Amino acid sequence: MNCKISKIIQLLQKEYPEAKTALEFSNPLEILVATILSAQCTDERVNKVTSPLFKKYKTVDDYANADIKKFEQEIKSTGFYKMKAKNIINAAKMIKEKFSGKIPDNMEDLLKLPGVARKTANVVLNNAYGKVEGIVVDTHVRRLSYRIGLTKNTDPPKIEQDLMKIVPKDKWLVFPYLLINHGRKICTARKPLCEKCVIKKYCEKNF
Repeated sequence: MNCKISKIIQLLQKEYPEAKTALEFSNPLEILVATILSAQCTDERVNKVTSPLFKKYKTVDDYANADIKKFEQEIKSTGFYKMKAKNIINAAKMIKEKFSGKIPDNMEDLLKLPGVARKTANVVLNNAYGKVEGIVVDTHVRRLSYRIGLTKNTDPPKIEQDLMKIVPKDKWLVFPYLLINHGRKICTARKPLCEKCVIKKYCEKNF
């Protein structure tokens, strides 16, 4: 497996040398908000929503004091907007009250925030603080890891644990973005383009 994963990473890095998050942000607060909004939503849509949002809401206080009904309408197109609005506003309140207004820079504290599970926490740690405590598992990573045969699990926390055992730690940061890029371009959900896949020979589920 170690040889297989090394080859997969090598081939995907050659294919996607600029692999990184597609979410647009300029500080830890923005990547936290953007990642919460990205649940069940495309990064492209999130970026369209956050472009005006980040001009209006610049601080933790801005979110903590937001009118929830107005905020719901501002993020409505990302889907599940009522829950997302509630989580973002409540997370801002907790950050203000328990973390002195600073976005936590560790997994334990990030997981205390409403709307934050390991995927979101990993994205924030990776992109805001350059810290790697785990591997981001989004829908693409979940699908490709199972298809390729890197895991037998379909539950994101279990998939993350499986990947952490086989992916070299110095690749934990880039690995999910390699799969995300490949999942968008080649290994799509409905009709994978296996004939164009650079890692086809290492995949257990050729279509």
